[in-house]
Amino acid sequence: MTHEDGRTIAEGTADDGEPGLPAQALAPSRRSLLGWGGAGLALGAVAAGGTAAALRTGGDARPAAADATAGAAVAFHGRHQAGIASAVQDRLHFAAFDVTTDDRDELIALLKEWTKAAARMTAGDAIGAGAAGGLAEAPPDDTGEALGLPPSRLTLTFGIGPTLFEKDGKDRFGIRERRPEALIDLPPFPGDNLDRARSGGDLCVQACADDPQIAVHAIRNLARIGFGKIAIRWSQLGFGKTSSTTPDAQTPRNMMGFKDGTRNIAGTDTAGLDDHVWVSERDKPAWMAGGSYLVARRIRMHIETWDRTSLKEQEDIFGRDKGEGAPVGKKNERDEPHLKSMLPTAHVRLAHPDSNNGIRILRRGYSFTDGTDGLGRLDAGLFFLAYQRDVRNGFVPLQQNLARHDGLNEYIQHVGSAVFAVPPGVRDADDWWGRGLFT
Repeated sequence: MTHEDGRTIAEGTADDGEPGLPAQALAPSRRSLLGWGGAGLALGAVAAGGTAAALRTGGDARPAAADATAGAAVAFHGRHQAGIASAVQDRLHFAAFDVTTDDRDELIALLKEWTKAAARMTAGDAIGAGAAGGLAEAPPDDTGEALGLPPSRLTLTFGIGPTLFEKDGKDRFGIRERRPEALIDLPPFPGDNLDRARSGGDLCVQACADDPQIAVHAIRNLARIGFGKIAIRWSQLGFGKTSSTTPDAQTPRNMMGFKDGTRNIAGTDTAGLDDHVWVSERDKPAWMAGGSYLVARRIRMHIETWDRTSLKEQEDIFGRDKGEGAPVGKKNERDEPHLKSMLPTAHVRLAHPDSNNGIRILRRGYSFTDGTDGLGRLDAGLFFLAYQRDVRNGFVPLQQNLARHDGLNEYIQHVGSAVFAVPPGVRDADDWWGRGLFT
C-alpha cells in the first residue's frame, strides 16, 4: 500500500505472530506539510493526525524483525521497543543524556512529549505543526531538515541508565528502590581505557535509519524538546552495520574487513529472543517485563597497525578466513565451527556460546570514523551495542573472557562504556516511554 505522495506503508505482524496493522496510515507526512498554505489548516490537521498516528498501530503491531522496504516505516507501538530485534538499518545516531531537572513531574512530562514525537517521526511525520506551520513569531515545532524525506525505517529505542535512579547519593525522582538488580554498574575490564566524557548517562536514545539525515534529525529534535530539562552527555554516529538480525541477508563486515555477526540472534528466532534478550514476566522488576538491557561500548581499532598485519595472522586472530568468512577448516561462512581447530586466542572461539556456558547476546554494532587523533591516525572502530536479558550473565562474563584471552586485544581498546535498562514497548496512544517505572 502507498500514500498519494508515494510513501510505502509497511504491513507487519504482531510480536506474537498475529496479523498487524499498517505501520503508517493517512496521517500528514513531512512532505505534505510543506504544501499546506494556512497555519490554521496545518495545526488542525496535525492535531487530528497525531491521534491517528498514535492509534494506527496499537497493541503488538510491530514484527520482531520487520524487513521493511527502503523508505518504509517500522511500527512504533508494540510489546517490545523497535530497534532491538528489528532488521538492522545502515545508519545510527546514538545519544546519551544527563537529566538536568530534579523535578519528577517535569521529567514525566518530557518522557510523554518525547514518546509522542518519536511516534510521529518514525511514521515519517513532522512534529507538531512542523517547520511550515504555526506562528511566524515562534520557532517551528520541527527543525525541518527531514521534510520531504521518507521514514527510512527509522526506529527510536529508549533506555534508562543507573544514574537516573541515584546520582551522587541522591534519589532525585523517588525511584531508587525500583532500580532493577540486573542494571548493574559494569565492572572494570582488563585493557579498558574509558573516557568519562564518552561514558554513562541518565537516559539514552538509539536512532537507527537507512538515511543518516533521518537519524540525526530525530536526536536533534528530541534534544530540542528537552531543552532545560536534559542535555546531551555524549553521542555517536555510526554507519555500515556490523551485525545483522536477518541471517538470510549478507553478513556485514567491520572496519577490519571481516564479517561480523554470523551467529547473531535472528529477529525471527522467538525462542532465542525469549531466552536471551527479552526480560520475562518472571524476572524482576515487573515494570521491565518485555524489555531488555543494553550495553554500549565504543571500541577504538588500531587501524594502522592492523593494516600492516599479514593476512594469515589476521585470519588466525579471528578464526575465520577473510574472504568467505568460513571458520578455520570449513568451506562456508555458516558452517559449524570446530573450535579446537582454532588458536586458543581466536576471537570466534572465545566468543562462541560453547566457550561461555551458552551465553548469547543480540548485537547491533556499527562502524565509526571520527576524523583523526591529532597524530595522523584514524579515530575509527566499532560502536558495540548488545542487548540481553540480564547483563550479569550476558555481557559481563563474556567480556571478561574476551578481555583476558582474545588475541584481538592487541588491535582494539574499549574507550567508552554505558549500560541502560530498555523498558518494554509503548503499547498504545496512552502509553509512554518509561511509564511502568513511574506509575
